[in-house]
Amino acid sequence: MKKIYIGNLPFTATETEIQELFGQYGAVQSVNLISDRETGRPRGFGFLEMDDSAADAAIGALDGHEFGGRTLRVNEARERSRSDRDRRSW
Repeated sequence: MKKIYIGNLPFTATETEIQELFGQYGAVQSVNLISDRETGRPRGFGFLEMDDSAADAAIGALDGHEFGGRTLRVNEARERSRSDRDRRSW
């Protein structure tokens, strides 16, 4: 199972739309679009999980793909380092 980062999403994107888009390449296990904690507004990025081979196919096909008038950035998600987490507490 791979976790995929999806960036530059239109703020109107829904989890269902993302699941359908990525579902063309294999079964999507989960979708999580990130919202601002205080306002609840979409932040324009999210994560999803797919099987390894489906994830690789989706990344290759959808990175740079236009969706909702925006060019998607799609890649394998990286774990945040400890310094990234600490920086959020400033």
